[in-house]
Amino acid sequence: MKFPTVRPRRLRTNKIIRDAVAETALDPSDFIYPIFVKEGPGREAIPTMPGQHRWPVGEELIKHVEEALALGVNKFILFGVVPEEQKDPHGSRGYDPEGPVPKALRLLKETFGDKILLFADVCLCEYTDHGHCGVVKTTGGRWHIDNDETIKLYAKEALVYADAGADFVAPSGMMDGQVAEIRKALDAHGFHHVGIMAYSAKYASAFYGPFRTAAASAPKFGDRRTYQMDPRNAHEALKEVAMDLEEGADIVMVKPALAYLDVIRLVKQHYPWAPLAAYNVSGEYAMVKAAAAAGYIDERVVTLEILTAIKRAGADLILTYHAPEAAKWLKDGTPF
Repeated sequence: MKFPTVRPRRLRTNKIIRDAVAETALDPSDFIYPIFVKEGPGREAIPTMPGQHRWPVGEELIKHVEEALALGVNKFILFGVVPEEQKDPHGSRGYDPEGPVPKALRLLKETFGDKILLFADVCLCEYTDHGHCGVVKTTGGRWHIDNDETIKLYAKEALVYADAGADFVAPSGMMDGQVAEIRKALDAHGFHHVGIMAYSAKYASAFYGPFRTAAASAPKFGDRRTYQMDPRNAHEALKEVAMDLEEGADIVMVKPALAYLDVIRLVKQHYPWAPLAAYNVSGEYAMVKAAAAAGYIDERVVTLEILTAIKRAGADLILTYHAPEAAKWLKDGTPF
């Protein structure tokens, strides 16, 4: 292929031809919108995540979901937030049927039925008094997470969420065997229809900072590098994904998304038949918001470019806090 016979610019002449030959199409149906639900009345603004709130389980939450649904966003993942005094070493509020997530699941399913798809994050960090994702044990003066005890609590939490109306449960703690333990528990209790979206390749990333403020889930000591993946590794993600699929995961995930586009592509190339989600996380969201507020970037164009890149890399679903805004912008057409 040589110039002047071949002129690629002919297919870029105007927006009509660019749209006609575009390889990637972004749509609101690609999005899963993360929502924080909380105890008590009144929504609370999240200072580290402009435009995001902790929502009380009630009319304000219903209205917020209704507005997103009107824009074409029909998939949501719920995260619970509880006061510090309700937290304990085993994160028991996470599997309390009267906790914020089960209450929100019941309310939203009663209100919207099958018009929406509800995912529930399964982890303990939002509910433990130490902020880690599992049961902390101390041996010889050194702390560690008891993997096998932790996944039993994940299964307990998943059952509560399934019973409350979750369409999918989403284990995010990166414990070995968590998908198998949850699948076994769901099936044993008749929840064969409830799916699992596994946080399969979740990295120990600094991009989670704003989320940890939003969910009050930062660890009180140490870090999560003994259970979340090393950012230097890409092919290790294939092992994690393979294990989760073998254990019964219906959807697998790479988290974060923007700094791990290579991992998204790698996973999709090796498992093209497996639905793949990617989490456009809080730090990625907050950086765009901060740069836009400072006037450094065009927020609409940059946001849609980032989300398009995530989908182009191979993601079938994108968890993103930008979902309602992006859906609104897409109604006006892409800016490319």
